[in-house]
Amino acid sequence: MSSSVPPATRRIVSSRHLAEGEGWEASELEYGMIIAYNAFSRWMMRCMAAAGNPDLTSLEILVLHNTNHRDREKRLTDICFLLNIEDTHTVNYALRKLLKSGLLEAEKRGKEVFYRTSESGTQLIEAYRAVRNACLIDSMGHTDIKGDDLREVAAQLRTISGQYDQASRAAASL
Repeated sequence: MSSSVPPATRRIVSSRHLAEGEGWEASELEYGMIIAYNAFSRWMMRCMAAAGNPDLTSLEILVLHNTNHRDREKRLTDICFLLNIEDTHTVNYALRKLLKSGLLEAEKRGKEVFYRTSESGTQLIEAYRAVRNACLIDSMGHTDIKGDDLREVAAQLRTISGQYDQASRAAASL
């Protein structure tokens, strides 16, 4: 589209060929999710580096936070389910790396392995939280986006993720 198109009708998409015809707005949403995901991944890694550990990938950071969630032990299947990750081997690799670095502890009970955050993992998470508060949360107070707005966006994203999950199951059956 040329720059003579009014801003309200411009389509900001990553793949023009997917933005033709009915439902073109989904392509705009997908582009928004792509750039948000990449910005969030970059943020997590830089926040973690500022907190003291520059060696973790975004998946490892998510696994560390999820394992710490509610101070409850988690199994591999719990973590994959809560993060909506199908490739258990990628999460398993992250768990092994976090164990090796001393950020997690594990206990085998029968055939199951239960993971929990170690003392050093908890300290790192607290440092991450402090950086997050200073660099992100404090600045959000200066925007028009308030807590209720964020909760609504989060609810919509969870609903949309369900649509994509259902579509992926349908595509897998073709």
